[in-house]
Amino acid sequence: MKGIVFTEFLEMVESKFGLETVDNIIESAALPSEGVYTAVGTYDFNEMVGLITNLSAEVGTPVDDLIYAFGLYLFDSLGRAHPEVIQSYNAPLGLLYSIEDHIHVHVKKLYPDAELPTFKILEKTDSSISMVYSSSRGLYRLAHGLMERAFQHFNGSADISFELLKEDGTEVKFDIVQHG
Repeated sequence: MKGIVFTEFLEMVESKFGLETVDNIIESAALPSEGVYTAVGTYDFNEMVGLITNLSAEVGTPVDDLIYAFGLYLFDSLGRAHPEVIQSYNAPLGLLYSIEDHIHVHVKKLYPDAELPTFKILEKTDSSISMVYSSSRGLYRLAHGLMERAFQHFNGSADISFELLKEDGTEVKFDIVQHG
């Protein structure tokens, strides 16, 4: 997993829960990296699992809720780091429709070894989109948070529902219906 995900996650934890919490979750995770990450480095996904699990125990919030909150946070962080990507769009559905063909292509140029989820578009209308998220990591709640924040970014709103196609969350169908 790319280091930028780790650095942004720890920044979110610090901003929401404080530096002491960051220290506690790193210390209790016994990480091979010792919690030292660079944005361009690559780290074992299990380190992220350890950090999120420890954060959940530390703050008493379910893991899925923390992953969703991180998705909301990460959208803004990535938008600040790479504004040219979001500026290519004037509406959230256009951005979501282009994840695979534009956004992930851009990410791969920046981080050639990034392991990204795939999004297969099933159906698209002017006000809705249905897609299937696939990833061996099962971080569909991160994708959910990113989607939700995309609508907020464009001052819009939507009903976003999801259905687990595989129980472990490695394949999830999202149905998104934009309001107004």
